[in-house]
Amino acid sequence: MTLSSTATADRIYATGLRNQWHPVVPSRFVAPGALRKVTALGEQWLLFRRADGALAMLADRCPHRGAPLSLGKHLGDRVACWYHGVEVGADGTVTSVPGLPGCNLEGKKLVTSLPVREVGGAILAWFGDEEHPEPAELTLPEPLTDPAVDAFLCYAEWDVPWRYAVENLLDPMHGAFLHHESHTMFAGDTTAKFRIRETDRGYFFEKTDQRGVNFDWVELCRTGVDWVDLSIPYPPSAGPGGPFGIVGMVRPVDEQRSGVFFWRYRRVEDWQRASWRFLYKTLIEKRHWEVLEQDRVMLEAMPADADQRENLYQHDLGVVRLRRLYRAEAEAQSTA
Repeated sequence: MTLSSTATADRIYATGLRNQWHPVVPSRFVAPGALRKVTALGEQWLLFRRADGALAMLADRCPHRGAPLSLGKHLGDRVACWYHGVEVGADGTVTSVPGLPGCNLEGKKLVTSLPVREVGGAILAWFGDEEHPEPAELTLPEPLTDPAVDAFLCYAEWDVPWRYAVENLLDPMHGAFLHHESHTMFAGDTTAKFRIRETDRGYFFEKTDQRGVNFDWVELCRTGVDWVDLSIPYPPSAGPGGPFGIVGMVRPVDEQRSGVFFWRYRRVEDWQRASWRFLYKTLIEKRHWEVLEQDRVMLEAMPADADQRENLYQHDLGVVRLRRLYRAEAEAQSTA
């Protein structure tokens, strides 16, 4: 079995939608020969690399007595539970019961194993329910697969519900206020009108009276994994390469925590790529972490029931559209 299909709509809405891909952790978090415990969608998982470097992701629960496999030993293509030595392969099959060779547990697939992909320095996994164990088609964000684009992955964990982290990205207007002191988001009007523009993969939420000045638009993309794309103009001091883009994803950890992934990218080639990378690491990266810290401080300071005591207006259309979408999917998944 995979994630329980008996979860209520409220539970799914709080801990993350099923039957889609989600980012899990940066690839560097899973070193060869090591076991990495991770919480995602309210459940405990284990990541490790097989002897050939390929990733495996298992439920962090020994099929014998329920002990965490993450406390066990890495044996190349399998993991041995510390408690009684039961060995589990990368596909979730029990390969050995050392205490009772020939035990009827051997050869049975008793541990959930999730399909995984690596892209742009991050690990993605398919979180299906009992009715959808096989992964759906995954179309990766173009900026992470285009060889003419160079990107840096920034990862952090915030004590905020996963939806608040996504909603923050679907709210361009906060850039003109919360991030006003930023070197990239000081310009433009502090008033605006917005519209939603539907696409074949999601929707744009964009200003109708300003473009290319500040955080003026964002696109929600649903391509097997949910991600957002946005662009912020760069001053000439940031070097060649045009606007600065961000691909954002969020991992639901549990009801109150999130893992946030931000790929900062620019379209650069040849000598421009070297210039961009140098400027980013020596000057720009620190400033961008300061902007992310402003988001973290604001979101973590909001009460857990903030979305129950709101008075929304036209600038919040993108957030309202997102909530309706996610709530409807949570309801559908719980009913199924």
